[in-house]
Amino acid sequence: MSVMSNIHILGIAGTFMGGVAALARERGHAVTGSDQAIYPPMSTQLETLGIGLDQGYRADSVPAGTDQVVVGNALSRGNAAVEAVLDAGQSYVSGAQWLSEQVLPGRDTLAVAGTHGKTTTTSILAWLLEAAGRSPGFLIGGVAEDFGVSARLGQGREFVVEADEYDTAFFDKRSKFVHYRPLVAILNNLEYDHADIFPDVAAIQRQFHHLVRTVPARGRLIVNGGDAHLAEVLAMGCWTPVERFGFDASLEWHAELVQADGSAFRVHHRGQAIGLVQWSLLGRHNVLNALAALAAVHAVGVEPASVMPALSRFHSVKRRLEIIGQAAGVTVYDDFAHHPTAIATTLEGLRAKVGDARIVVAMEPRSNSMRLGAHADALAPSLALADEVVFLHRPELAWDAAAVIAAVRGNAHAVTGPDALLARLQAIARAGDHVVFMSNGGFDGAPRRFFAGLQER
Repeated sequence: MSVMSNIHILGIAGTFMGGVAALARERGHAVTGSDQAIYPPMSTQLETLGIGLDQGYRADSVPAGTDQVVVGNALSRGNAAVEAVLDAGQSYVSGAQWLSEQVLPGRDTLAVAGTHGKTTTTSILAWLLEAAGRSPGFLIGGVAEDFGVSARLGQGREFVVEADEYDTAFFDKRSKFVHYRPLVAILNNLEYDHADIFPDVAAIQRQFHHLVRTVPARGRLIVNGGDAHLAEVLAMGCWTPVERFGFDASLEWHAELVQADGSAFRVHHRGQAIGLVQWSLLGRHNVLNALAALAAVHAVGVEPASVMPALSRFHSVKRRLEIIGQAAGVTVYDDFAHHPTAIATTLEGLRAKVGDARIVVAMEPRSNSMRLGAHADALAPSLALADEVVFLHRPELAWDAAAVIAAVRGNAHAVTGPDALLARLQAIARAGDHVVFMSNGGFDGAPRRFFAGLQER
């Protein structure tokens, strides 16, 4: 493919594909794209880059003169745009393969895998390499506050990529991360997720082992030392030096909490204290994310103590317990929640910070696993630290919302539409409350609409 090719991206508003679009644009290609659901922050990034967006998928979605179509994994056979591409015999490729062929050759790739924490850890890792003067390239599944974009080529040797275990495309059912061939791979954690494509944990473990097989002996595996599922993956065969991280002092990298909410912690490497981190992020899960990133920069020759002070200036990714604002004494947050474990750890960090203040959760169970009911039994316990929960129970949800609501420790309600959700929240919320919107979708703009309503009080 020559420079200044015409590329059309199907599924361009997804966090990964939006990053591919940014990289293709930076490489000098003319980029257009189509998507069904286009909403911030990715829509904002694409508009800023001057990339033309086409709403919906039609037989004529791909413009005439397109040299290559990059197909997102949300599109299946039967999709009108996909069928037109196949019938026309057009050149097409997945986003992960495009990245592996066009951007990663000649780079030292650092891949961040795991059920939870990929986006935040990838952002921390890129930020630490930036602080070290390495000018890394990156592709993050969200807009990194400190860079203002989700992807860039970078001037340096390192490229940091969020390495997703979800499948690659309708024509490639391997996990996306098998395309990246990393020098350093972080394995953050491994739990059952993506019920629409994985029958059980063992199926996910097999994909993680495919990733482990691609990391060279001169590279490094940075592995959560407290995760039994990951230990089983390594037991399937490992040909790369492993460094483990966690809260256990016996691990190569361990963290010692100074503040219970995770806002301050000491880092130890092989039993030696190397520094104190004080930062704005909350929760034990974010402490582990930082620890993994510090171990990864060390693996490519950066002295962790030299970049740890940069964590005090790190801002989290948009929609990771992002504070929308405070009005009428109520603090409003937007959080990208898709799994009970992530919900529980996020609320744990917030509870440690706010003490006895009321936490109100507005939840849209939207991920494929949530909609299929795979996490229904674990959902109520994950919300144990919330005082009030309002579910947006859309009609297409397969699971029994009544059973989940009955099991929630605090007061729980379900509503059938966004307007009813906002009305219920306005009735519930009072000064001193912390209201957290949890969804891995657009949530119909509910967080900002709710905040605007508070401002009018």
